[in-house]
Formats: sequence, structure tokens, C-alpha cells
Amino acid sequence: METSSHPPLEAHPVLQFDPKDVADNKAVAALSYLWILVFIPLFLKKDSKYAQEHAKQGLIMFIAFIVGWLVFWIPVIGWLLWLVLAIADLYALVCAIQGKFWEVPLLGALRNKFNL
Repeated sequence: METSSHPPLEAHPVLQFDPKDVADNKAVAALSYLWILVFIPLFLKKDSKYAQEHAKQGLIMFIAFIVGWLVFWIPVIGWLLWLVLAIADLYALVCAIQGKFWEVPLLGALRNKFNL
């Protein structure tokens, strides 16, 4: 029996964060995944690496939802795209609340393009 070399979908630390930073900023980091509220941690928590990483990823997700509105209206394909983005957004939000960082596949790596 062959085992898959792919790890299971789980939140794992891609980056290392100061435990105090994580504990102090979990709630505000979670705002990163609530659409326009992404700007709260993005601009108000510049001193928190944890909040900033979530905010940059949340901004990418926010942009993906805005661009996605062009295709979300298309039956089946658009609906599936919306569902995938919504599930990824919700999962990243839950991870932020739990003090973890989960890089959203395909989109999460784009956060490194932002130097805010």
C-alpha cells in the first residue's frame, strides 16, 4: 500500500511568531479575514508580525473576492470558486483565532509581495 507524500490539510507554523505577540493579537488578526475589516490590523497593528502576516494574506483574499465577483455569477464554476474562497477564508480566520498561521494555497504566497 502506497502512502501519499502530501501532508494533510492542517494549520502548521510556516513562520515563527513571538508567543506574546500571538496571544495579544489573535482577535485583531482574525479581523483580517472579514472583508473590509482587513484594514484594521493592516494599519493599526504594524508592530505585530503575527497580525501583519494575517493582514497581508487577508488583503490577498479580499482582492480575490473582489476580482472573483466577475465570475461568481457564472453557474456552477463561479459558485464553486466562491465556495472554495469562502472555506479557505473561514479556515484561515479560525487558525488566526487559535494562534496559528495557515498559508492559503496559491494565494497565501502572494502576501510576500506586499511590504506595508
